[in-house]
Amino acid sequence: MAKIILENMEFHAFHGCLEHEQQLGNTFIVSVSMELDTTQAGESDDLAHTLNYQLVYDVIRGQMELPSKLIEHAGQRILDSLFTDFPQIHSLDVHLSKLNPPLGGKVDRVTIELSKKR
Repeated sequence: MAKIILENMEFHAFHGCLEHEQQLGNTFIVSVSMELDTTQAGESDDLAHTLNYQLVYDVIRGQMELPSKLIEHAGQRILDSLFTDFPQIHSLDVHLSKLNPPLGGKVDRVTIELSKKR
């Protein structure tokens, strides 16, 4: 088994419960760690034998473009979509962070971590 990790993908998105979050949006950071068997890709040097990172990114971007009130909801959609679209993934971790959340004080980010295994 190997891990393929896409780190710190940045998106401007419209997730949040507050009206100004839904209208103005905020910056979000997504990282995913995917465990899968890359033995054949390592031997063949053929993209068809591994996970195409561009397709993974496209799925994540598509989910981030759909507004949610909760980052838990956006994160779950990412987790479920990747697991459905890429059956070669054995386990998956998703980290989704909202930068500068409106909490009434200085907070760098709030992050959720979600995991799923086959």
